Amino acid sequence: MIAPPDDCLARNEWICGAYLSTRREILGDAVVQHLQLTAVSVALALLLALPLAVAARRWRLAAGPVLGVTTLLYTIPALAMFSLLLPVYGLSAALVVAGLVLYSLTLLVRNLLAGLRAVPEETRQAARGLGYGPVRLLLAVELPLALPAAMAGLRIATVSAVSLVTIGAIVGHGGLGNLIYSGMNTYFKAQVLTASVLCVLIAVAADLLLLGVQRVLTPWTRGRAA
Repeated sequence: MIAPPDDCLARNEWICGAYLSTRREILGDAVVQHLQLTAVSVALALLLALPLAVAARRWRLAAGPVLGVTTLLYTIPALAMFSLLLPVYGLSAALVVAGLVLYSLTLLVRNLLAGLRAVPEETRQAARGLGYGPVRLLLAVELPLALPAAMAGLRIATVSAVSLVTIGAIVGHGGLGNLIYSGMNTYFKAQVLTASVLCVLIAVAADLLLLGVQRVLTPWTRGRAA
């Protein structure tokens, strides 16, 4: 009878400390790429979502098309979305970023618009009475009051992006998804489990970080909750 090997890598175990110690650099590079793709995608989506939400709030006729198009984009399966964008971006990280931006728009636009619509009209009227113009009114009154809803959408969009980045492995730019994909192909248990756990940890850490930012930016909500 042959004794089992002492190395957990040779035994192909799910939990293996040797994998962490011998693949530190690979895991680090994958985590960095995952964070970069997520951060760039969500930031670009936020830059696009803000003017769309403001336009939908200011002009009622724009609300239907804006919400309709962004919702339609969210219903497209990820593989189909990447296939549609492939002729434009090729097999590049920009392809993954573009897809994630389009998916994030739905969550961000809806929450930004909900927050802007929740600003009391009497508050707007009072600000106008104090001489606030449209831009100052938006920046100093409407957006600060819309922050709780906007941050809720940002948290959901970020966690969703962390998950969707892994699908970028089909074009070689999936961060930890690359390790999950290759590990599944070779049935490398430790690699699949480690990369998957790191994805979850990134999502939880990002959500907690944004929750902390939200609490700092909206101190009045803490008093209300108490």
